[in-house]
Amino acid sequence: MALIIIHAFIKIDPKHREEFLEQAKEVIAGSQAEEGNISYQLYEEVEQSNTFVMLEKWKDEAAIEEHGQTPHFINFIKGTKGYQLEPLRVEKYEA
Repeated sequence: MALIIIHAFIKIDPKHREEFLEQAKEVIAGSQAEEGNISYQLYEEVEQSNTFVMLEKWKDEAAIEEHGQTPHFINFIKGTKGYQLEPLRVEKYEA
C-alpha cells in the first residue's frame, strides 16, 4: 500500500490573509484528526508573501476520498475560493 503525498499550492489576496489563515487553521485541525491522515501542514513561501503550500500525507486513496467529503474540507474550499489570486494547483505523489 502506497503512501499518498499531496502538495496544494495556494496564492492568496493579501487583503484576505487573516481570513484565509483562520480557515486554514480549521481545515488543518479537522484533517489531522481524520483516521487516514498522516500529516497536514501549511507553509508560506519565504520570498513570495501570501503564497502557501499545504503538505498532506495520507495512508491511501480511500482516505483522500473520505477527506474530500468532510465538512471542514468542503468549507475550506468554498470559503477560500474568493481569496485566491490564481487557481489552486495540486500535485499528487505516491511513496
